Amino acid sequence: MIRFFILACISFISGAATIHAQQVLKLYEGKPKGSESWTWNEQTSTNNQFKTEVVYNVSEPTITAYLPPKEAANGTAIIVAPGGAFHTLSINSEGVDVAKWLNSKGIAAFVLKYRVVHSLTDDPVKELMPKMQDFKKLDEENAPVVPLAMADGLTAVRYVRSHAKDFNIDPKKIGFMGFSAGGTLTMSVVYNATDTNRPNFVAPIYAYEPAVIGSAIPTAKTPIFIVVAGDDQLNMMPMSINIYKKWFDAGQPAELHIYEKGGHGFGMRKQNLPVDTWYERFGDWLNVQGFMKTPEIRH
Repeated sequence: MIRFFILACISFISGAATIHAQQVLKLYEGKPKGSESWTWNEQTSTNNQFKTEVVYNVSEPTITAYLPPKEAANGTAIIVAPGGAFHTLSINSEGVDVAKWLNSKGIAAFVLKYRVVHSLTDDPVKELMPKMQDFKKLDEENAPVVPLAMADGLTAVRYVRSHAKDFNIDPKKIGFMGFSAGGTLTMSVVYNATDTNRPNFVAPIYAYEPAVIGSAIPTAKTPIFIVVAGDDQLNMMPMSINIYKKWFDAGQPAELHIYEKGGHGFGMRKQNLPVDTWYERFGDWLNVQGFMKTPEIRH
């Protein structure tokens, strides 16, 4: 069970990924509300049994902008929230690698580093492992941080929308997607948003529903794209079905993909399974919804 959770939270990486960030943008001036007393600083570690890169101890939330070439941009932007049980961020397979693929499709991507639980060692994965024996206790530990992460997500949407012209994007084509805990964040954002910070579409990928804040489905059209594996070791499959049904019953555009195999935390990993191309289906869906069509140039 612990091994499965680690796969869920941080994912394996198929090859080392180097971050070629165009711009790192702070979401707040000074210390953000709710974590004014935090004295620790963000760190990155590969000091874990899987030798994969995780970000932890985020105290100053940021978005890292990955922008496609101007001539290739289609005006759509997506904020990407990596997972990690609200303790770490799987920054490559569920963040940077996603952003690079989105760029290849003309989509601007913003990888979100949101506030997480304070880790006391330089091996946050090992520190997290014993906590996985009791998810109820883990949820209780995470409870004070989830609203802070949600605030970071809402602030990110507002920031990107208010700077749409600077990023060469359409303020009405801003999406939010997240993996595992990032999926929890995605749903919390869309349930609690206002007109200024509501995403125009969302994509919770193997989302953990019990920790989601709120349940108010938007009245404005907000398409949703959901992906999960049937053999998800953390039992996210029924949660994804539940999210889909809520959206469907509300008359909102909804699409759900359940792969037979893939486990939890597949992200952009390659496993020689059909789930390996889930993001191509995401691209098909974005195209159908009108989020991958290059705007016509008027002369």
